[in-house]
Formats: sequence, C-alpha cells, structure tokens
Amino acid sequence: MFLLTELGTRLKEARLSKGYSLDDLQEITKIQKRYLVAIEEGNYSIMPGNFYVRAFIKQYAEAVGLEIEELLEEFKQEIPNQPKEEVAQSISQSPTRRKLNSRSTSRLLETMPKIIVALFIIVILAAIWFLYQQKANQPGEEEDTTSKVEYQQQEPTPVDPVEEEESTDETEQPVEEEEPEQPTQTISSGAIDGETTTYELSGTDKMDIRIEVSGDTWVGIRDEAGSEQIEDRVYKSGEVVEFDATANAYARIRLGDSTVAKVFINDVELQYAQSITTQNIIITLQQEEQ
Repeated sequence: MFLLTELGTRLKEARLSKGYSLDDLQEITKIQKRYLVAIEEGNYSIMPGNFYVRAFIKQYAEAVGLEIEELLEEFKQEIPNQPKEEVAQSISQSPTRRKLNSRSTSRLLETMPKIIVALFIIVILAAIWFLYQQKANQPGEEEDTTSKVEYQQQEPTPVDPVEEEESTDETEQPVEEEEPEQPTQTISSGAIDGETTTYELSGTDKMDIRIEVSGDTWVGIRDEAGSEQIEDRVYKSGEVVEFDATANAYARIRLGDSTVAKVFINDVELQYAQSITTQNIIITLQQEEQ
C-alpha cells in the first residue's frame, strides 16, 4: 500500500475542494482513473513512462485550478525526470530521416534533365504547329477583309440621329463611385506555447464567442485577470456556450476535450492550430487606431 506524498495530498485536497470525485476528474481530463489514483498515492511505477507522469500531473493540476509551474517547481524532487534513453532514441532517428530525404532528392535530380528535354521538345513542336496554322490562314483572311470593304463602299448604312443622341446622353451620365469595401475580420494562425495557443482577432470591433459542444467536455472562459466569465463545468452534448468578450478584448478558453467542441468568433469557426485534446485558447481583440 502506498502512502500519499505531499504532491498527491495537495492535488487531492484541491480536487475535494472543487467537489470532484475521481470519476468526475477522469471525465474532465480523459486520464484513466487508476492513473489519477497513482498520482495521488505517488505510485508512478504503473505509469506508461516518466513523460506521461509530468503530463498527467499538469492536466490534473489544471483541472482542479492549481498553478502548474509553481506546483512543478515546488515538488520537482518528487516528480521523476524524463530518462535520457528516450531523448537519445528520438535523436538517433534524425539521421535516418535525413538519409531518406537525400535519397528522394537525388532521384529528383536524376529525373529533372529528362523532364526538361521533354518540355523543350513539346515547346518546339507547339511553335512549329502554330506558325504553320498562321501561315495557312493568311490568304483567306485577306480576301474576307477586301470583300467587307467593297460591300461597305457600295451600300453605306444611314445613321439614325436619334440613336446618336441617346448614345451621347448615355456617355454623359456620371459614373457612380463605388463604396469602399468594409474591412473583414481576420484571425491569426495562432502562436503555440505548450498546451496554450494565442490568436489575434483584427478587422472588427466586437468579439462574440460561441462554443458548440457535441460530447461531454470541460469548458471554461476567463478574462485576463483570471476571473471566471461563465460557469466552469463539464458541458453535455448539445449545449451551447455564448459570451460577449468585446468589453474585455481578451478571453482564455479552456477545453477538456477539443475534439467535441467547436469555437466560433463572430459566427466564424476557429481553426485549431493544434490537434491535442486538452488545450487552452487565448483570443485578443486588436483595437484599430482611429
């Protein structure tokens, strides 16, 4: 039986203060219940790896409202570091990728001269065909032009004065000036920092946020000072979260499972810059200078 560590005690107290059971926390973080129990007991040996220990602790702390960086710094002696073997294994894979890239590049260089020669031949044949067609059509065009000129000389077409006046009136009408196009809103591609992505909203003076939920997921919105703007909780499938963040010009959205939540800014769907499940989304409204 494992005794609770100081870190596990801190996390468990925060969980209980929020009123969450282990089942609730499993639903919010998508971490298996046995791993949550292991974190509270300090039993990291059942984890799939040291990397997942730190990742699960971060998600646990975020879900119960603790400051992650302060927590990791305070209990860094209890949390195992990532083994050097895992880092060395990822580094050793890089030369193999370079070899594959160099092979594909060499094959392209070998094929390139053949492609250039083929294109050159096609261009020459096209030019010869074009010149031949142009030369063959020249006599017929001269005859057609001569016959048209002779016909016009023999039977001149009378000009209707009324039509000339109408055409003059049409040309004298002033051209209506086109109204300048209204600026359209733009959302930046997003600056990534760990689980957090920051987007800049410009070209608009409002920031209406709508979140459509298609599965159970934790949703929270906070302002720049960290104050709750909506009820932070697990939302069910079919629920819609709406909030006007124009006055704050800032919103931090926390999604427990982003795969079942769509975020709309002024009725335009936000394209996630990351494909991770749990993530933070920060949106800042860029006020245009008058």
